[in-house]
Amino acid sequence: MASKDTPPRWDLRMQQRLARGEAAALGELYDRFASLVHSLAHRVLGDERAADGITREVFAQVWEHPEAYDPKKGPLRTWVAALTHRLAVQRLRATETAALARGGQGSPEDLERNVRHAAVAARADYIVQSMPTPLRAALELAYFQRRDYRQTAADLGVTEDEARRRLRLGLQLLSTAHDTAAPGAPPEYGGAV
Repeated sequence: MASKDTPPRWDLRMQQRLARGEAAALGELYDRFASLVHSLAHRVLGDERAADGITREVFAQVWEHPEAYDPKKGPLRTWVAALTHRLAVQRLRATETAALARGGQGSPEDLERNVRHAAVAARADYIVQSMPTPLRAALELAYFQRRDYRQTAADLGVTEDEARRRLRLGLQLLSTAHDTAAPGAPPEYGGAV
């Protein structure tokens, strides 16, 4: 079993393949992470076209600078998510700043508040996508389909105690989205996103 400090072999091989300029590696990386990148960008920006642009920009940067990934700081997925978050927040700030300069409504404080809210929402999306399937399934049933814990247990084929445990753990994970999002600061690439 690999140690906690050692990233998965796939991450290292992918970085090496990208550094060699293997187009197939970029395609494989895109297949694996495009939905994550797009959903994080969309969550921050609230705009499909802008999220498409950020998705292209993220994969272009990964292709042009694979050496920027440091396996010692964490998994490739975390690095890609942090890059996405950083670029999306930069785009949001630029867009909002331009709107303010054109005489739009709001203030710099409103801009920062919007950026913080978008960062928390993007982090919550990332947490939900990254959590184990049993926890995610329980949360989806309870919150998107409005099932109580008894109905969730029946739908999942587990005991009521197990359904409550899954919901509690899922909510505890989600609560970290707000707790760890520093005002206006993108997540550190080696840490949680």
